[in-house]
Amino acid sequence: MNWFRFSFLLLAAGTVYAAPLPDLGSLKPDLVIPELREGKPAPGHRVRQTLPGYAGTRVYHVLYLPEDWQPGRRYPVIAEYAGNGGYTNRYGDISLGWPENSRLGYGLSGGRGCLWICLPYIVGRGNERANTNRWWGDIAETVGYCQAAMRWLAAEYGADTNRLVLAGFSRGAIGCNVLGLHDEETSWLWRAFFAHSHYDGVNTNWPYQGADRASALERLQRLRGRPQWISQEGGVKATEDYLRTIKIPGDFTFVPLPFRNHTDAWVLYDLPERRQAREWLARVMQMP
Repeated sequence: MNWFRFSFLLLAAGTVYAAPLPDLGSLKPDLVIPELREGKPAPGHRVRQTLPGYAGTRVYHVLYLPEDWQPGRRYPVIAEYAGNGGYTNRYGDISLGWPENSRLGYGLSGGRGCLWICLPYIVGRGNERANTNRWWGDIAETVGYCQAAMRWLAAEYGADTNRLVLAGFSRGAIGCNVLGLHDEETSWLWRAFFAHSHYDGVNTNWPYQGADRASALERLQRLRGRPQWISQEGGVKATEDYLRTIKIPGDFTFVPLPFRNHTDAWVLYDLPERRQAREWLARVMQMP
């Protein structure tokens, strides 16, 4: 397999923009994420939920059943991790960091054909366990919840465990490798990975244990050629150069976003890049 599978639509992966990039807010979205509801999951509804083994804790995830969901059928899954909370910038981009703030899965699926679960990062022990909106929490707890959630989705809502895609924005994009490739058992859950804005190993100054390149490379060894979508506002050259340097075999799709915004909201807009992302998702879901 070649080291890289390049996908381009209108922009070259290494594009460097001389002029200021436009603001995403100047456009009108064509999708609105359904409001968070209480109660049991139902087609077209987005609900807050806690796995049975975590009853009595403050841990939760958010589950969306597609509009076309029917009992007894099998569905692919987009599992998603949010960016860090407490983030804002001069353009008005905000990241709160909780499961209910994620958007990638809805924009990629358009609300149909895929289960969409937004996963927690967990701190604490026992009944004191809770979600955190900064970094990974206790990685063992965070990864353990993810594994349990995939089994729960298969048993209760028809998740097709052969078609699980892990997605993430910012912290969550880094988490595609930090969490998704944390160990052999977890890494084999995933058919593909969708990482928007940042990538594990590119910046070694992030404030978490294992941000160094040796640790990132160890995680990447577990990728074993599976597809990864890699996008970022402005350009993806730093990630492209990093992966080229370490020579990890893979099916990498690099897509720069021609906007200045650090946000996952771009998937709610009818953009060429979203159309490309949906084509990528359809391709990886059909792979043997």
